[in-house]
Amino acid sequence: MESIIVYGSCYGSAEKYAAELSVRTGIRAESFKTAVIPAECDAVVFIGSLYAGGAKGLKETVSKLKNVRWQKLIVCTVGLSDPDDSTNAANIRKGVFALLPAEWHEKAEIFHLRGGIDYSRLHFLHRLMMKLLYKNALKIPEEKRTAEVKAMIETYGAKVDFIDFSRLDAVCAALNG
Repeated sequence: MESIIVYGSCYGSAEKYAAELSVRTGIRAESFKTAVIPAECDAVVFIGSLYAGGAKGLKETVSKLKNVRWQKLIVCTVGLSDPDDSTNAANIRKGVFALLPAEWHEKAEIFHLRGGIDYSRLHFLHRLMMKLLYKNALKIPEEKRTAEVKAMIETYGAKVDFIDFSRLDAVCAALNG
């Protein structure tokens, strides 16, 4: 049986992680839009950028997986906020589980990776959404700001890159374990 890496990326961070994981493992990586998933897979790795509480392409990938016999399912989210923050990780995990069938929850392994943002490259609607989020974040009292809110305020309008390929070591270990 073969394995596949499926990614959902709008601005490139998830695609960069997928490409690096492909190089490290020899597993082909494809966009969720064009991915053809074999009927039987050793492993399916999904890597998706976080947008508005969901991982880009996860819903579509889950739909494709409903008729696939897979041994391992690994879901990696890519976002701006610190994945080591337990509150942030719990919120992301909750969003991922909302898109996975209940019987997959215990089987799926979930990892959180950091991406980047370049406000000059954002589509108009994304730029507008970030502006609204930023203005609302500024209204939150300092002592009530989560790590995610603080990170958004600190990086607003800038070009930042938090990509850390060493975080893929844990994903590789899960594939081999």
